[in-house]
Amino acid sequence: MSLGETAHPEDRLDLQPEVSLWPLVGYFLKLGAIGFGGPAALVGFMHRDLVEQRRWIDEETYKLALALAQIMPGPLAAQTAIAIGYFQAGIIGATLVGLSFVLPSFLMVVGLSMLYVAYGGLWWMQALFYGIGAAVIAIIAIAAYKLARSTNKRDPLLWGIFAFLAIATAWFQAELAELFILAGLLTLMIKAPPTWLKARIPFLSVVPWPLALPLLQVAPTAPGPTMEVLLQILLFFTKAGAFVFGSGLAIVPFLYQGVVQQYGWLDEHQFLDAVAVAMITPGPVVITVAFIGYLVAGLAGATAAAIGIFLPVYVLTIVPAPWFKRHRDNAQLKAFVQGATAAATGAIAGAVVVLGLRSIFDLPTALIALVSLGVLWRFKLTEPVLVTAAGLAGLVLWPLVRGGG
Repeated sequence: MSLGETAHPEDRLDLQPEVSLWPLVGYFLKLGAIGFGGPAALVGFMHRDLVEQRRWIDEETYKLALALAQIMPGPLAAQTAIAIGYFQAGIIGATLVGLSFVLPSFLMVVGLSMLYVAYGGLWWMQALFYGIGAAVIAIIAIAAYKLARSTNKRDPLLWGIFAFLAIATAWFQAELAELFILAGLLTLMIKAPPTWLKARIPFLSVVPWPLALPLLQVAPTAPGPTMEVLLQILLFFTKAGAFVFGSGLAIVPFLYQGVVQQYGWLDEHQFLDAVAVAMITPGPVVITVAFIGYLVAGLAGATAAAIGIFLPVYVLTIVPAPWFKRHRDNAQLKAFVQGATAAATGAIAGAVVVLGLRSIFDLPTALIALVSLGVLWRFKLTEPVLVTAAGLAGLVLWPLVRGGG
């Protein structure tokens, strides 16, 4: 089955290299299984493998997919993969590529969740996450710094948005996702104001999806029927999936507010463990939601959480893609995304303070966090290696700390 037969003519770029869909699906299945290094590394692998080495897609297709992923809310790597699948083979390509990229890490996280539930009460599991939890704080801190530097550059408006969101998140110990939208609108009105207020602004044809999702608020209730809990999980993570601007880590403060503070599904240490699981598995960081869903409602909960988090990502790729090809250089769209992304990086920075106060509570965890921060700052060490080292440190330190307590 050739791509010329599967893709709708207007959905394909001119002069696409001819490559069948299934090798592309196989590539993303492999990348999802072994792709470590975070979103920037994963999209770099895509360019190296698909454009430079195999020449399955051309440079224009890759740049268009990457630009769409950067502008629309969603984890960068997963959305780039879905966009490549769409531009190559329409909706069928987007669907199969997205599933193949996410499925390996989903299965790995479910396996780790089973081990966590079975052995989480044992001393060695507690010791592992004693060290890992502190290292995760350093990982998030470095990610927030890098994202803020690359996003805000020397723009005082964007740095002001960053600072406001960082302070607000740390002060209220929660993230208001609506502030992302307000930050985007503020930046739009300052940098690219419409000719008149009632003019039709192109980005509004896309934004109503995330604007409407805050309405999907489900009031916390006592544990009820399984279907009720699964519906809560599905709706909450669908809402969350619409506010992942710039990096999968942008979702961490939003998840903390809902999962820990609002619903009480996890405590603080379990939540940090969930983030740690995402760090030691390949694929998109947001797959941590499968761990959360599993702890709440088993395999069905993990599946509902994964569907919820990726559904808006999928929709916000295939729906605006044809429009985006025509308006990719729209100044108002770019300004809105700049503001929303600056807000997301500020929320991540604020989350470092909130989570750090809970995971760094004694001298050993403070040392692990500081050493992790120094190593990440000085050396290009991958997150899985650092998390593994921190876990081993936890195994050594935990008996000493508990024995001394």
